[in-house]
Amino acid sequence: MRIGIIGAGQLGQMLGIAARDLGIECVFVDPSDAPPAASTGKVIKRPFDDPETLATLAESCDVVTYEFENVPVEALLQISERVAVYPPPDALRHAQDRLDEKRLFDSLQIPLPRFRAIDSLADLRGAVDDIGLPLVVKTRRLGYDGKGQFIVRSVDDIDAAWRALGVQALIAEEWVPFDCEVSAIGVRSEAGDIATYPLTQNEHSNGILQLSRAPVDAPELAAVAGQYVGALLEHLDYVGVVALELFVAGDKLLANEFAPRVHNSGHWTIEGAETSQFANHLLAISNRELGSTACPAHAGMLNLIGRIPDAVRTLPARDFWLHDYGKAARAGRKLGHITVVAESAAERDRRLQELLETL
Repeated sequence: MRIGIIGAGQLGQMLGIAARDLGIECVFVDPSDAPPAASTGKVIKRPFDDPETLATLAESCDVVTYEFENVPVEALLQISERVAVYPPPDALRHAQDRLDEKRLFDSLQIPLPRFRAIDSLADLRGAVDDIGLPLVVKTRRLGYDGKGQFIVRSVDDIDAAWRALGVQALIAEEWVPFDCEVSAIGVRSEAGDIATYPLTQNEHSNGILQLSRAPVDAPELAAVAGQYVGALLEHLDYVGVVALELFVAGDKLLANEFAPRVHNSGHWTIEGAETSQFANHLLAISNRELGSTACPAHAGMLNLIGRIPDAVRTLPARDFWLHDYGKAARAGRKLGHITVVAESAAERDRRLQELLETL
């Protein structure tokens, strides 16, 4: 089987590595010079929405998928008449617009913070009156790792927020004093079978995911999160892996956003789960039986952002798994990650603390 993947970044690289073990060939489309996934398969160096390239991909592959959200939906719809495209373009359409995304959650009765569409300065002032302060103003499209956001803490910040972001469609969201953020990662096969991974707790630094731990010891929350993921997968007639990010506020879960792809917070599954999220994504979109999502131990993942210190390369391999994406160092850029797996949560956390001190 040959799978076409739009995007050849680190997620594409990890999909390509998993594909080798499954006997699947991958072909990538990416305009970058020396993208990470080039180490795992052929990369066609063309723009993501180049019609000729996508037509060739559709004709030469059994199925097409993508590894990031900013692929033009129109480009996927054009080739979906010739080849199966998973996850379905409609899921991507919802994920690309934060307002559509919130309305989707609302329609599925997945609880979420209050929100308002913002098209003018008057709308923003009205949102402050309706929702209260503080609130978060975000661009409806694009924006990731904390980009495209402005926290309005007082009425004096309203004009500054509009000046910073007001040239595009916006959304205002209630500021939630949450206890922590978790991600619920699920997968649905072409046959409609669904499996979910243990709930993962995430910690961010400067808007970028820094640390993930799994499983979260909260079976009731995990069960509710699984219901929300299942509702999302079923409604979208989804095929592949999805990640639903949620705020934990006391005994409640509030939806933040979802990613229609394999996700950074699930990197721990490579070593920590019986079947990684990358392998299960490939199994799902190639119409094969899903693998077990069980997590037999306690896993953690630390992103390496901006640089990979020499010290982490000498850590004992029996305790730490280093994944170097082969990317040029740059401030704020995810260059790799390290996974730890331990018999107890305490031992996992001790190793993660050792890593943080090393960095």
